Amino acid sequence: MTESTQASLLNSIGDPADLRALSEDQLPRLAEELRDYLLHSVSQSGGHLAAGLGTVELTIALHYVFNTPEDKLVWDVGHQAYPHKILTGRRERMPSIRKKDGLSAFPCREESCYDTFGVGHSSTSISAALGMAIAAGLEQRDVHAVAIIGDGGLTGGMAFEALNHAGALDANLLVVLNDNEMSISPNVGAMNNYLAKLLSGRFYSTIRQGSKELLKNRMPTVWELARRAEEHVKGMVAPGTLFEELGFNYIGPIDGHDLDTLVTTLRNLRNTDGPRFLHVVTKKGKGYLPAEMDPVAYHGVGTFDPSKDHLPKAKPSSPTYTEVFGKWLCDMAEADPRLLGVTPAMREGSGLVEFEQRFPTRYFDVGIAEQHAVTLAAGLACEGYKPVVAIYSTFLQRAYDQLIHDVVLQKLPVLFAIDRAGLVGPDGPTHAGSFDYSYLRCLPDIVIMAPADENECRQMLYTGFLHDGPAAVRYPRGKGPGIAVEEAMTALPVGKAEVLRKGKG
Repeated sequence: MTESTQASLLNSIGDPADLRALSEDQLPRLAEELRDYLLHSVSQSGGHLAAGLGTVELTIALHYVFNTPEDKLVWDVGHQAYPHKILTGRRERMPSIRKKDGLSAFPCREESCYDTFGVGHSSTSISAALGMAIAAGLEQRDVHAVAIIGDGGLTGGMAFEALNHAGALDANLLVVLNDNEMSISPNVGAMNNYLAKLLSGRFYSTIRQGSKELLKNRMPTVWELARRAEEHVKGMVAPGTLFEELGFNYIGPIDGHDLDTLVTTLRNLRNTDGPRFLHVVTKKGKGYLPAEMDPVAYHGVGTFDPSKDHLPKAKPSSPTYTEVFGKWLCDMAEADPRLLGVTPAMREGSGLVEFEQRFPTRYFDVGIAEQHAVTLAAGLACEGYKPVVAIYSTFLQRAYDQLIHDVVLQKLPVLFAIDRAGLVGPDGPTHAGSFDYSYLRCLPDIVIMAPADENECRQMLYTGFLHDGPAAVRYPRGKGPGIAVEEAMTALPVGKAEVLRKGKG
């Protein structure tokens, strides 16, 4: 489909009410148009692409089945929410995304009533949606709360804290797992789609709930046998035992690009109560082969030509601060076998790709688990190692207690390489490193450094690594002023100021 033929269906969607006026057999055509529009729009504006391409059908089905904005859709992180923005009255403004006075890169409450919760960080959606579900229950409002979370976001401990609480409350909450990694979902096909429709239906759910109440109270032994039998049937085709144990009715995995299955299953789940967990398998970059083949490269893109099968190569220039850090880390690892690299799921963004390739046994990606990353580093430091925690400024604040309690108060030699310090521009306020100076400088016994150029960055990293205590080097996104970086590493005097300019008098 070309720009000139883009058409009719997508152009007729001013808000989700227009979407719900369509017949179900029109939805695949709408998905094709939406995916095509998203590709061409992001290719001209830049932004997050692969995740959104993978959630086109899921987004359509959610807005088609649920009465948004009265029903609450809570997106986790927000990388995948571009189709949501397009369908909720912001299509004409998509060229302005990530620009001054333009659309936010992520869902934003101030931007639209359809953005029920502001996001940018990971693993928050289930907690927020649970709060909305509880509020609706207290006020006896017939409102559905739906959390949409990716398999990466589900690695965050906060997500499981919320699942545990929701199951204990028997809350009226639907959690949709958008699994685009295929890591825990080998069983996707006709049988699974059929079982999802069957097990999510009102008849089965009514029988299930009635039997549960009767047998659990009067015949607990029979109930336990029935519960185990149900888990066995589900477990033969679905990796859902964990979620069942947390109190959720697990459905899936189902094909996240099959609109018929999505709509039927979501409609069934909308008409049932209690904690429900729908496992949907999608393909990141769906519908655009280069993005399907390399979803990491097409996760966040600049402008590009979608007719070509590759992104434009960056012209050789001075290195970014991230690249300066990545090279220093490898050089330092060669010189000192005690160096270990720790990151919370930021391998590419923090410049650790080469380090992982060259030193795989000394590289620890803990997933989206900032608190664990910091305390893991503290434990390593206790045993004589020299851990370097590579983390964005905005994500370090998620581990503030661990920073204080587990590192600083024990004066452990952990080096924090803090990327994206200061303002970050297009990613907006959720990703700005605006607060690290404030929350670090009030702590005792930590050395904080901020380089003025690329060479200072290398030397400060070396200085922090040698320091016998906590140290942090904060550096901005992007390139420095173009100062040559010395190969030699020289420790700087800690606490000594540099006179940049003398005043008069």
